[in-house]
Amino acid sequence: MDTSVSKALQDKLYDRRKAGALDLESIIRNALADGNHDKIGKIVHQLCHDYAYAVHQPHARNGGLIGLAAAAIALGSEVARYLKEIVPPVLACFSDQDARVRYYACESMYNIAKVAKGEVLLYFNDVFDALCKLAADTELSVKNGAELLDRLVKDIVSESAATYASILVPEAAIGDDEGETPDQSVEVSTAFSLPRFIPLLQERIHVLNPFTRTFLVSWITLLDSIPDLELVAFLPNFLGGLLKFLSDPNQDVHTTTKVALDRFLTEIKKIAAVKKGIADSRRSREEKDRKASGSSEAAVMSPESEHVEPEPVEGEEQGLPVPPTAANDEFETKAEDGDSTLNISQDGDDNDENDVEDEWIPGQDVQIDYQRILEILVTFLSESREEEIQVTALKWIETFFDICPEDILVFTPRLLAQLLPALSHDVDLVKQAAIRVNQALMAYIMSLPEDGAKAGSQTDTAQGATQTQPTQASAPSSTSFVPTIKALQTNGEARRESTPNVRSARRVVSPEPAETQARTPQAMTPEPQTEQKPLSENVPHTELDYEAAVNALTLQFLHEHEATRVAALAWLIMLHRKSPRRILAIQDATLPALLKTLSDPAESVVTRDLLLLSQISKSS
Repeated sequence: MDTSVSKALQDKLYDRRKAGALDLESIIRNALADGNHDKIGKIVHQLCHDYAYAVHQPHARNGGLIGLAAAAIALGSEVARYLKEIVPPVLACFSDQDARVRYYACESMYNIAKVAKGEVLLYFNDVFDALCKLAADTELSVKNGAELLDRLVKDIVSESAATYASILVPEAAIGDDEGETPDQSVEVSTAFSLPRFIPLLQERIHVLNPFTRTFLVSWITLLDSIPDLELVAFLPNFLGGLLKFLSDPNQDVHTTTKVALDRFLTEIKKIAAVKKGIADSRRSREEKDRKASGSSEAAVMSPESEHVEPEPVEGEEQGLPVPPTAANDEFETKAEDGDSTLNISQDGDDNDENDVEDEWIPGQDVQIDYQRILEILVTFLSESREEEIQVTALKWIETFFDICPEDILVFTPRLLAQLLPALSHDVDLVKQAAIRVNQALMAYIMSLPEDGAKAGSQTDTAQGATQTQPTQASAPSSTSFVPTIKALQTNGEARRESTPNVRSARRVVSPEPAETQARTPQAMTPEPQTEQKPLSENVPHTELDYEAAVNALTLQFLHEHEATRVAALAWLIMLHRKSPRRILAIQDATLPALLKTLSDPAESVVTRDLLLLSQISKSS
């Protein structure tokens, strides 16, 4: 730089530093017009190391920041090759102790990003980290400057994050891609990388400052609104931190977080619906292909059979009337014409269906780790006592019964340990959400195939039928339940025919103590195995851990609220009726607890306890 410009950039007055930056801008423009990149590189190096990194000289540091911004403006589209030297010193000034230096760093970075545009996305993680810290800055001017820079970076990310590739990457890869096809050479990584950003977000999501939390939620909402990024696929990495935001006393943080979580849940439901629709269309297409192939084989075989029969009749040894050859030829031509038209129609249908299948639907390629999300939700149910967090977790789990109920089965014992106490929660929202999840979980487990002996299932059901008739005839008290059992059997069969839509079966089972003393055990009794075999063939079956589930239910006998104890016994009755062999195998530890529960002060608890003990005694 010229001596006059160097002195002006170090002046303590802002106007003189600004005048020096304007002179520097004209110098760089002239050098760029002459193609003198060596001079430009030396000027940028001098600005970085002699000015911007001058920690103990605040005026020189401010001059370096405004000088780097002027250099970026002068370079214009050529700034990309110099960003590697320009951006780091500006980012270093964001953590300066002097508030004025931090403000000028925001101003300088704003001007650099405005010129660089998509190229600045190569340094997105560093810029985001600096902005995340400045969001909680105590100086109002610094916070305002950071907000302006944040808005600009958000605009750049919304426009370019999904598609922009740095102009520097193809130049370095031109020599390597000469022998490749155009399709292969086009595959260049974008400047913004979501997998590189997620670890930083995962680290920052645990902050406590409400301004930083609002900043993070705004960025999460923005990134989720960009369709091609698919932020929802990385949701398990930061879902726990978002759920903690719901307990923030700041109303803005609470509201924005709730809106963001609702958006994610809606997106997950849409993705699941898209994948289900694609699977159904593929399945229907395969069935059509199978039927079409069968009909074409029948059409092909019918003329062959006609040809095979008349062949031995040439000597008229069998005395059968020989059809005229003209008729045979006419029949053959008709069959061939029919066959050709059939094939043409099939080809037309196949082309239409292939065209439909080849269409890309947003969300069909997104992979969501439901098990990790459920692990987080169940953990927050057990560890958090915040009502909003519990309601949100239960709402998500209820939605997952329509999407991936087989993944919830693994968490059943842990879920029951938190779900049953929530049935008697003081807050009505939590109680109602727990009741819905409890009904959905019970309905899904009832719809599962029998875990007992599949080979001897028919003999067991036959023996059970022969045993129940004499007992019902001999016991006068049980005859009053016969019509309700038959009605519930028909209702149960209709309900099982509608699976896997579990939501339609949720209202059948209700663990309320008022009506379920006689209805819930009887409603869970008729579970034949014949209707459940197709479900086990289509859906991958995950085993339920009966021992862990029974242990979790037995611990609820000590709960202070009657509704929880009644629900625990209702679960044990259902599990015993569904798989008595499993329950009998672990009844040694459960039986003392059941006998002790006979002294419970609640009549509904004792009634259910007696019913379960009678079931166990009959089975054993």
